[in-house]
This record gives sequence, C-alpha cells and structure tokens, in this order.
Amino acid sequence: MLGLAAATLCALALGASAANSADEGPGFARLGPPEAPVKLFYEEKGRGAPVLLVHGFGASTYTWRNIAPALAEDHRVIAVDLKGFGQSDKPFDERYSVFDQAELLKQLIIDNDLRDLTLVGHSYGGGVVLVLALDEDPRLMGRISKLVLLDTIAYPQDVPVFFRMLDTPFLSHVGVRMVPPAVQTRIALRIAYLDNSKIDDEEVEMYAAPLRTAAGKHAIIHSARQIIPEGLEELSQRYSSIAAPTLIAWCDHDRIVPLDVGLKLRRTLPDAQLKIIEGCGHMPQEEQPEATLGLIQDFLGD
Repeated sequence: MLGLAAATLCALALGASAANSADEGPGFARLGPPEAPVKLFYEEKGRGAPVLLVHGFGASTYTWRNIAPALAEDHRVIAVDLKGFGQSDKPFDERYSVFDQAELLKQLIIDNDLRDLTLVGHSYGGGVVLVLALDEDPRLMGRISKLVLLDTIAYPQDVPVFFRMLDTPFLSHVGVRMVPPAVQTRIALRIAYLDNSKIDDEEVEMYAAPLRTAAGKHAIIHSARQIIPEGLEELSQRYSSIAAPTLIAWCDHDRIVPLDVGLKLRRTLPDAQLKIIEGCGHMPQEEQPEATLGLIQDFLGD
C-alpha cells in the first residue's frame, strides 16, 4: 500500500546564463537570488511570438515532445524544466510551491525580454501560470498576452491520499525513497492515463530518471507537500481580474483535477473558453497530442 501511494506521486503530470533569443536548442538559465541561484534547464526552438511551456508535477520538458515542434513552426517556443524536475537544479530546500516556481519564471521572462507572450501550463504548471498572470510586478506589465491552461490546479480541492501521507516523514521515506522509481512511475502513469496501452517503456524511463537521485526524491516530496499551497484560496479570489484571453482545455476523464475546476475557471475568468478533449485522463499533451495541439494552434491563431 505504501509503495502504491508513493508511486502515484508522479500522477499530476505524470525544467549559466539566461536564454538568448538568437540561439536555439537546450541550455540553462541561472535564476534566483545571487546567494542561492538555481539553474533551470530549457529547450528553445522557432521564431515569432514567444510561447512558454510549463509542465506539471513530476514531469519535464519531455512532456511537450509531441506539441513543441509544431508550435515552433510559427512561434518561438521555450520549454522549461521547473525547479526540482527534469534536468534543473534540485536544491535541498523547501521552496517548491507554485509561488516559488513563478518567481523563477518571472525572472526568466524579464531576462529574456519576452513580450506578446503566451503561457501554457499543465496541472501544477498551470497553477504557476495563474500566479504569473496575477503578478503585479511592473516589470511584467504588458508582457503576457494569452494563457493556455491544461487540466490545471486552481482552487483548494481534496487531494489524493498519497499527498496527505507525504506530510508524515516516515511514510514519505518508505514510499518515495524505497520503491523503485520505474515502479512508481509506471503505476502513476496508469492513474494519469485513460488508455494505459499508450504508456511505453521510454516514457516510464524518462519520468523515472530524476527519482533515481536523493535530490530528485527530495524535490518530489516537497513539491507534493505544497501542491495545494497556503494562500491559494486568497489567490483564487483574484482570478476575475485576469484580462488575458484564456484557453481552458480539459480531459474528459481526469481523475486527478476534476472537470469541475475547469468549469469554475470558465465562469470566473472574464475572457475564457473551455474545450473538452475526449479520450484522455490527466495529460492531454501526452495522450491526445493532436487534439491538444489543434486547440492551442486555433487559439493562437485567434
């Protein structure tokens, strides 16, 4: 039971110098305060209005592999590994909330002078996007033009039992630290997917890789403990002030963040549209990439 609980930790989405607009390919952005810098891994491709892809809990830039190339045909696409995930730094601290992640991405946006920017966030990453959209830092003023929210966290909600178990140090150590990463990941993906036949060995290995290190395990534990952060209720009361046109896209069989969250967002955001993606669980960019890409492209075209 403990192993199964820990395994599902990845289910919510189960990323030097700042990126240069003239360069394409992977790199690292050095962000955060000088006394405690964090290097975030990113991949960049294409030219045009920028699109920043923000992955969900337990994921990385890998999650966008079926979306990013096509978007890069008409846009400058930047996919980033959030702090604690993928190839980004995983410091042994507790600053892994959506607010902490948003502070780092804000610096990335400013350092790269990104304007006319579309933010695309999945799940936990969607929570980061909402925080950025509400940030009143004058340096962000006028930079963010559109939002895309995919099965995103947005309001206080009941969380699966495995997140509550992570508040107990013994259980988190037994689960995350002792269950083989590939076992954790495969079971987690089976919860996040509707059609388990679409899960392949490469995907399991890519998502499991960060969990093979002590730092990766630390990051997953402390991110999970803050998946519904303090202050989210107050933050959600400000969603009605988000003026940016917003695409809300939701899987029709999401067992992790229920469709009710998407419906509530649609009623609250003043310029939002809600689209339902059929035949997927919690990861539309993975399970239904063509449909997800089509919705995003249509929205960007508008």
